[in-house]
Amino acid sequence: MKLEVLDSKGNNTGRSVNLPKEIFGIEPNDHVVYLAVKQYLANQRQGTHKAKERGEIAGSTRKIKRQKGTGTARAGSIKNPLFRGGGRVFGPRPRTYKVGLNKKAKSLARKSVLSTKANDGKILVVEDLSFDAPKTKDFVDVLNSLNVANEKTLFVTPTYNKEVYLSSRNFPKSQVVCAADLNVYQIMNAKKLVLAEGAIKQIKEIYA
Repeated sequence: MKLEVLDSKGNNTGRSVNLPKEIFGIEPNDHVVYLAVKQYLANQRQGTHKAKERGEIAGSTRKIKRQKGTGTARAGSIKNPLFRGGGRVFGPRPRTYKVGLNKKAKSLARKSVLSTKANDGKILVVEDLSFDAPKTKDFVDVLNSLNVANEKTLFVTPTYNKEVYLSSRNFPKSQVVCAADLNVYQIMNAKKLVLAEGAIKQIKEIYA
């Protein structure tokens, strides 16, 4: 697939790039994409939840009332889960939610979502961005020039670019990531994928 290269003003530079068919032109595998998104979301969970059970509550262990003759149910501890302030029955405990996925499945999932974006015409290619200093206004001007300011946008840069990253951080609908850190969830969550010209070379080297 061939795409025109745009500059930061949204104008055609007269150059074009070929997106490799083995990455941007495969038959998408929906199930592998589901597994990759599931893994990403599961791995975001901290798993630090904890509630005290009756053996962990601080309180007296004396029998709070006599066994019989009260007309109510017997009760042996103030820490009973039925009482206010008592322990919780089968409360949550710290655990890990991490899910494993092999490298070939991850690679296939990334290629599947990139191919889907390419088939839907949701990919733009721009010249490598460079700002003199971090300014949100400069980044918003680029978005307006590309007509993507009102859409969720994922900018992919060849390497980590501090000025571009800091300029985009205050803009809620856009995210900047380098090619090496690109993941399936980010691509799926974005309406438009904006690839820097140099990022395509990095994607070829990493995912080919």
